[in-house]
Amino acid sequence: MVLLRVLIKPFLNFSPVLQAVGLMIAACLFFSLMAGVIRYVSDSGMHIFQVVFLRNVAGILFFLPWFFQSGLGVLKTKRIGAFGLRSLFGFASMLTWFYAVSLLPLADAVALNFTAPIFGTILAVVVLHEVVGIRRGAAMIVGFIGAMIILRPGLTELSIGSYSAIFSAVAMACSMTMVKLLSRSENTAAMVALNQILIIPMSLIPAIFVWTTPTFDQLVAILIIGLLATVGHLCFTKAYTLADASIVMPFDFFRLIFSALIGFIFFMQEPDLFTYIGAAIIFASSIYIAIREARVSNADKDEKKKAILAQTKAENRSGPIR
Repeated sequence: MVLLRVLIKPFLNFSPVLQAVGLMIAACLFFSLMAGVIRYVSDSGMHIFQVVFLRNVAGILFFLPWFFQSGLGVLKTKRIGAFGLRSLFGFASMLTWFYAVSLLPLADAVALNFTAPIFGTILAVVVLHEVVGIRRGAAMIVGFIGAMIILRPGLTELSIGSYSAIFSAVAMACSMTMVKLLSRSENTAAMVALNQILIIPMSLIPAIFVWTTPTFDQLVAILIIGLLATVGHLCFTKAYTLADASIVMPFDFFRLIFSALIGFIFFMQEPDLFTYIGAAIIFASSIYIAIREARVSNADKDEKKKAILAQTKAENRSGPIR
């Protein structure tokens, strides 16, 4: 722990925005490496249900030093229902994402995963009754076109891996909505740890029916997955608490770059041109949506500040109430 503090101390001197960017790029690297190890474990014969369960168990192991130092009291929350809902969405996203990674080239799975912000906007309209203007609506349509370029329905056969990647993006959008709400009052590390704790019993049930004794190599790979996932989620969650999504989100494109490199180097996967074109279109639309939402949010905050200031001035002019 002392060595870790020494290594990250210079990083803490950077501005919050630069810290958020650095954390996001690091998270992209960790998640891409994790996807590569997941593909390796899947190719070795372990069922995805078992991989998901053991990944969460391994993730908790890396939180044990933090539990011993801080105590289990850090997990106390008055919003257990919100945590449970976030974990349910997270489990669904994780399960379908792992399955997609086991079937698709890594770059293809990541490219389709970029549709999450588009689904997040749809979710805001349906659940939160937000009004989507022409610009955001157009951006959603453009993003959908990008997904169709990758999938090319009618020209190529749609695989269950593609469906899994898209479903994972939908579940991720739901999960990230909950993360943003919880981050207003909850500790970053506690959010990640409690999420994994709640997912363990969810993932145990399907894992029981396909259980096989892991080999030594598989156990080592699972531990690596747990480490990469835990550190990646800590970096990802902290990045979103340090800066607005419109600043952090553009750097999520590094996931495609890292994943394409890992897929090519270790699995001889070569994504076609359509994957890169579709991913660029999806990502551009997602960035526009994020920037647009940030501007609307800032405008709403400014209007509220002006209203409060006007009310305060009016009260000062009228004098104290006797």
